[in-house]
Amino acid sequence: MSAKGSILVIDDETEIRESLAQLLELEGYKADSASTGDEGLKRLENGLFDLVLLDINLPDRNGLDLLQVIKRESPELGVIMITAYASTQMAFQASKQGADSYVTKPWDNDKLLLEIRNALDKSRLQLENIQLRRALKRYDLPNIVGKSEKMQKVMDLITQVAASRATVLIMGESGTGKELVAKTIHATSPRSDRPFVPVNTGSMPVDLLESTLFGHVKGAFTSAIATKRGLFEVANQGTIFFDEIGTVGVETQTKLLRVIQEREFMRLGGTETIKVDVRIVAATNADLRKMVVDGRFREDLFYRLNVITIQLPPLRDRKEDVPQLAEHFLRKFSAENNRTGLLFTPEALKVMMDYAWPGNVRELENCVERAVVLASGPSLGTELLPEQLFQNGPHAASMFPAESFDGRSLFEIMEGCERRIILDMLTRTNWSQTEAADRFKIPLSTLNQKIKRLQIDVKRRRDT
Repeated sequence: MSAKGSILVIDDETEIRESLAQLLELEGYKADSASTGDEGLKRLENGLFDLVLLDINLPDRNGLDLLQVIKRESPELGVIMITAYASTQMAFQASKQGADSYVTKPWDNDKLLLEIRNALDKSRLQLENIQLRRALKRYDLPNIVGKSEKMQKVMDLITQVAASRATVLIMGESGTGKELVAKTIHATSPRSDRPFVPVNTGSMPVDLLESTLFGHVKGAFTSAIATKRGLFEVANQGTIFFDEIGTVGVETQTKLLRVIQEREFMRLGGTETIKVDVRIVAATNADLRKMVVDGRFREDLFYRLNVITIQLPPLRDRKEDVPQLAEHFLRKFSAENNRTGLLFTPEALKVMMDYAWPGNVRELENCVERAVVLASGPSLGTELLPEQLFQNGPHAASMFPAESFDGRSLFEIMEGCERRIILDMLTRTNWSQTEAADRFKIPLSTLNQKIKRLQIDVKRRRDT
């Protein structure tokens, strides 16, 4: 990009495009041009520009309509309208929709260059303000906790991408806080006053998922007794968050790709094309590249989603954040349970620091909530920590203390161990039986049979 600035000329007249490009380049600007509105939008999507010179009369669309689109996509981008017929009404309308100024054909070169300099100065000032706000937001992410170098990089990336409309792919193990990051991106973006719509793609059959995403018209299928809006319509001008995007079937992936590319879709059973302006944030704990190689995930969709990638580190790789996270959750659950003055003992914090946290931040959160609920005094010691924290490392104790064998058969001891292992895994997966079965590498039906035999009340625990 030129040091003075990069300018896009959108005008259907070849002579005007060429003369403007020549004038701009002589003044030290970098110039590019487009002859139609659609071509201009493609140039803007694929390049970086500081200013647009936009003709009002274009062969494929009205320049004022195009101005609205440009300002919606890039509010800080300067736009100067070009018209052959100036009028007070046109000037008012262009100004109202965000144009910096307008010039009439034929124009005076000196006046035009002055308008360009003024528009660029205004645009740069707006950009500096945006960058300043980003820098301030960097220190105002109250729900993202961590002082480790890895989390500092994550926070920096969040503040950098929040103001854009770029698609974001959040990668990380289960329990690392992917949805929290997605919510933070939305909350610190220009779309923060618009809907944030989460979609758990792994919990729905294909037909229901597509109806949920795109909506349906009355009569589209047997139970479609009325026309229904989908989540893409609900999320219009906001953010839609796909949790575990890797679980989406190939057929639905094709339809998602169309929405991302064309920003439009049709309801199930419908013929009307619906246009939407939705930012897409997706998350996964799967290796999408391997899924692409295996033919289980579309390569073109992967690259559309993978514009900006945020890799969340597992908690075991940022253990210096454990005390800060524990304190954060302690404040949260103390307030929820009307408790005051609670503190972890140094011994309890040492145990938590030494533990590997396979369930990541979610497991730590559950651990702290358990301690708060069970505490009988202000001091939270090791006796309030779950068993699994002592089964590895220097604080490990025998899985089978001598007294546990007294009066119990081998079958009862084994059943007790099996119950504890299943409970531990369900806790780590936030009581998702599907994910627990996947980690155990057993069919879901087998896990459900064990849960039933061991009388584990999954529904009650999930609801608490």
